[in-house]
Amino acid sequence: MNLRILTQLLVKRQMKQATINLFKKIFATLKPPPNISLSEWADKYRYLSAKSSAEPGKWSTDRTPYLREVMNAITDLQTEKVVFMSCAQVGKTDGLILNTIGYFIHYDPAAIIAMQPTVKLAESFSKDRLSMMLEDTPVLRGKVNDKGRNSGNTILQKNYPGGHVTMIGANSANDLRSRPIRVLLADEIDGYPATAGKDGDPLALAEKRLTTYWNRKEVYVSTPTVKGLSRIEVEFEHSTQEEWNVPCPACGELQPLEWGNIIFDKEKPEEVSCVCRKCGVVSGEVEWKEHFTEGKFIAKFPNRKVRGFHLNTLSSLLCGWNEIAEKFLKANEEKKKGNLELMKSWTNTEMGQVWEEEGEQLDEMALMKRCEKYNCEVPEDVIVLTAGVDTQDNRFEVEVVGWGEGKESWGIKYAVIYGDLKQAEVWNELDAFLGQTFTRADGAKLKILAACMDSGGHFPNEVYKFCKPRWGRHIYAIKGKGGGEVPYYNRPTKNNPVKCPLFTLGVDTGKSILLDRLRVELIGENGEHLESAPGYCHFPREKDRGYNLDYFVGLTSERQIMTYKKGKAVFEWKIKDYQHRRNEALDCRNYATAALEIANPTLKKTDKLATPGASVKKPAGRHRRSKGVI
Repeated sequence: MNLRILTQLLVKRQMKQATINLFKKIFATLKPPPNISLSEWADKYRYLSAKSSAEPGKWSTDRTPYLREVMNAITDLQTEKVVFMSCAQVGKTDGLILNTIGYFIHYDPAAIIAMQPTVKLAESFSKDRLSMMLEDTPVLRGKVNDKGRNSGNTILQKNYPGGHVTMIGANSANDLRSRPIRVLLADEIDGYPATAGKDGDPLALAEKRLTTYWNRKEVYVSTPTVKGLSRIEVEFEHSTQEEWNVPCPACGELQPLEWGNIIFDKEKPEEVSCVCRKCGVVSGEVEWKEHFTEGKFIAKFPNRKVRGFHLNTLSSLLCGWNEIAEKFLKANEEKKKGNLELMKSWTNTEMGQVWEEEGEQLDEMALMKRCEKYNCEVPEDVIVLTAGVDTQDNRFEVEVVGWGEGKESWGIKYAVIYGDLKQAEVWNELDAFLGQTFTRADGAKLKILAACMDSGGHFPNEVYKFCKPRWGRHIYAIKGKGGGEVPYYNRPTKNNPVKCPLFTLGVDTGKSILLDRLRVELIGENGEHLESAPGYCHFPREKDRGYNLDYFVGLTSERQIMTYKKGKAVFEWKIKDYQHRRNEALDCRNYATAALEIANPTLKKTDKLATPGASVKKPAGRHRRSKGVI
């Protein structure tokens, strides 16, 4: 055989082998992922880092048995979307987000987006959680070159053979529209903004990136927030609605662990039990938890395509029931004082349930019936006085409010001062009203500690000119701004022609605070009548104080309603009767409450103040960002 023929044969053989190798690569790419569930993968391969886990070492789904079905639903070929609405601290980020990323990197390479509420949180997730998993899980080590930084490997993007993991913030519109993806992992979706810039809902934008894949996966995870505003609640309501059930230690009946069945003595919250809803036998926490590995999710709507799961902290092996009971008792005590924030948090983070904002308006007649006779100008329990001034075109409406311990309040005087606001006389009359002295039942003389005056009407510059020289008397110009996300107040600014310090007031936040306090009743734990209670609002019966039916109609003139903005449900305050638009009484009480918060006096009976400013912090040096109950 001559050399030419031999060369041709060798070339043909090499071409044949190259073709075979090409088809091997093609078939390997098209080959379906191995028949292994996500929980099996995690139990076999996943390791937890000592830097990010309280229990480092090999992953064991038996430590979080409630996650087994949820994890396996993610890798079920018949399931496209999984929703997990749960309490906090049950291992959902490790179990559902990180394990899913590890599975796809190792077994089924794909383009993945892991979305957090903000870019900053996405960076933290990448550095503190994902990088640790890639480093400490042997089968993933080396898949991503996590040591260098280049165009294919940054904090927010990790490339690996066959795919990539990109971390994004829901507040970044550019990241949401940049590339097609096959797997969307959306963590803590109730923390997402209503819109990403001008481009719309961030989840909707992310979902559009999935449309080109027939085998796409969506995983939505979050602790819920407020009913009607919670994204995870909406997703869960359109799912199979599966609840975690465990068998009774006595009779074996499968049932969800519900707070209504929990039994404990408030004097001994460390001793917590649960009663079976079928046999009525009371069993301790250890007895119930011994059977957690036999638990299962039971669906309310098993035929729906979207798998949705709900879980509360009672089902967690990472938290004791005594801790939940102690948090509940603390939240309940605050609730009695008119502070609902801890109970809201407990409901969300411990029970994994939405907090229901009632949203209904109060009844003016019911409030008017609570009026009481003071028999003095200022009741003895009042420590300081504040005022709220509403500015109208032809008058000022002013309320003086007394405050005691626990921010219990007493209406002292409601007045209307008529006049031409272009003339000095009416301003002088207002100045005299705010400068007067009130006598307390024990003979102490009280002046108004602080006042907030509305500048949002037709005379803003006149209000600024009035308030600026009276800054030392703590008479503050304010301008209201609507929106539940606006904090009650921030630092004052001087962005006005008069250079007067001006507070922007979150009026919707203030109205919510007032609504919570007006709901407080003088009823004890055993149904007994109380003389006083933290947050309770007292009103006088004496006719010359201005607390007539018109006042209470104005105080209850608005109600919370749920509406939609840019596709997201939000609560707004609306006039409940447009034939009676007068809401000055509500605004005045709101401003008087803000004056108390800005002045920030010490409300202790031993520190009763006879003169304004005795223990008042300078408001210019304070910067309140919180918008919670105050």
